[in-house]
Amino acid sequence: MSIETAEQAQDIILDPVTLTVIQAGLQQVCNEMDLAFQRAAFSPVISETLDRSDGIYHRETGELIAQGETGLPVFVGTMQFSTQAVIARARNPQPGDVYIVNDPYMGGTHLMDVKFVRPFFYKGALYAWLANTGHWPDFGGMVPGGFSAKATEVEQEGLRLPPVKLFKQGVIDEEILSIIFSNIRIADQRIGDVKAQAAALMVGDKRLTALLDRYGADVVDAAIAELKSRAEQQMRAKIATIPDGTYEGTAYVDSDGVVDEPLKIAMQVRKEGSDLHFDMAGSSPPCQGPMNSVLATTKSSIYLAMKHIFPDVPINAGTFAPLHIADPDGTFLYAKYPRPVSGCAAEVSQRIAEAVFDAIAQAIPDRLFGAPAGTSGNFALGGHDPDTGKNYVLYLISGGGYGGSLEVDGLSNGCSTIGISKTTPLEVVEQRYPILFEEYSLAEGSGGAGKHRGGFGINYKVRIARGQARASFVMDHGRTGPNGAQGGEEGGRNAVRIRYADGRVYDPPHLSKDQDIRISEGDSVEVTTPGGGGYGNPLERDPDAVMHDIQRGYYDAPEAERRFAVALTADGALDIARTASLRAERRTA
Repeated sequence: MSIETAEQAQDIILDPVTLTVIQAGLQQVCNEMDLAFQRAAFSPVISETLDRSDGIYHRETGELIAQGETGLPVFVGTMQFSTQAVIARARNPQPGDVYIVNDPYMGGTHLMDVKFVRPFFYKGALYAWLANTGHWPDFGGMVPGGFSAKATEVEQEGLRLPPVKLFKQGVIDEEILSIIFSNIRIADQRIGDVKAQAAALMVGDKRLTALLDRYGADVVDAAIAELKSRAEQQMRAKIATIPDGTYEGTAYVDSDGVVDEPLKIAMQVRKEGSDLHFDMAGSSPPCQGPMNSVLATTKSSIYLAMKHIFPDVPINAGTFAPLHIADPDGTFLYAKYPRPVSGCAAEVSQRIAEAVFDAIAQAIPDRLFGAPAGTSGNFALGGHDPDTGKNYVLYLISGGGYGGSLEVDGLSNGCSTIGISKTTPLEVVEQRYPILFEEYSLAEGSGGAGKHRGGFGINYKVRIARGQARASFVMDHGRTGPNGAQGGEEGGRNAVRIRYADGRVYDPPHLSKDQDIRISEGDSVEVTTPGGGGYGNPLERDPDAVMHDIQRGYYDAPEAERRFAVALTADGALDIARTASLRAERRTA
């Protein structure tokens, strides 16, 4: 915004109705981009799993103005940083230009998250930037799907693109496209995603033009400035409810996939007035494997954690203004070239959020909750289908349990901490790939015990129906379960197992991470996802609620007694007297 435009915007007085309508209009522009991208995309990970996001960003600063409601929250911050990287490198942008970038060190995540950034012009002048992110099922690298659990440098993870102009005034650059397609698997299927991603930005261009035509650029500018100011005020008001002080939280990544040792996230949160200061200097040093996190992802993880804690604060750049994050230089949370990073967005980001939850829970325990499952459960399978004669790359994510809270039990099979992505419908997967799901069920008992228990994760079993394939996993919470809160127990852990048709069984040595496992027709992959952490003392759980869980098959009687000190009569009814006695004994002990 120029000085003259800024002064004009300050002079414009917006009535509440107009401000609300413009706010909804900006949101609607992003929502329509989301829908256009979703409906046109070829890859199920985008069209069904919803691993994508769209937003509007400031023409000069690249700051977030609005983002689609159905996009991944972790992209809230990272697309702001990647748009800023494009702005810094763009030379003479023109209408119809589209930049492509996936470089993790330039405001990115992992290489599979491909950003498109389009300058938006209104009446001949640059007004804003439109951007989106889509998870491509493959972007090269040493294993199909890009989730290399043992990469030791970023080049092993795939093709890295700095901001380059893929579309020039609406015309795709076939030479750049050929370079990309020559370095990725199943390239013939990616053109559908490229066109869908670009088309979503075109939809945004048309809808934002219509909004500006209706209200005028000056009025919309004034609304954007006011919405940013109000979001900051609302976040500051929420932060003010936290007592001043310094709070510390901890979370652990199972391992980096190369060295079988946990990585520590040490989160110190200092609250002063209406500001929060985050320091992670005590975290583990950079690691050899792909669990390093780039700075954009680290910061975005803290943004989304605070949005989880205060969900009613609207989302734009003003929301982040009171959050001051010290660069965690010298730790695995500030990856620099050539550190591998494939696990940062899907896994490390969730551990960062957990560390924030762990710290803030000490200050406002009634607002926090047991930790959620905290893993996207990344499972990539690449192989050849003899029936179709074509190669394929399948990418699956899976849900897990949410943590219990002050008022309710945690949700079972919920999406990950970082997004709204969901498991691709099993019928779609079986139709597109040579596999069969032999099980998809709740992981009973995986919710952490508490006054309000955690939700349950899931079990699934995938059998290779034909051909040969290579499986890779980048998951987490296999070493420890999600933390409980206020005396609640941790949730159940992640588990992965390969069961071969000849009876052999393989358990990954790093529990939740492995790559390039050769499997053939008849072999199966079995996965259990974590449950959520419990909230409050399990001895305070309503015995009738425990009975309800037993009747549904979530626990058997011995487990209910062990975890909640609830006893049953011989005919399976609640033994009130024995339950009271058991609980008194446990409290005394």
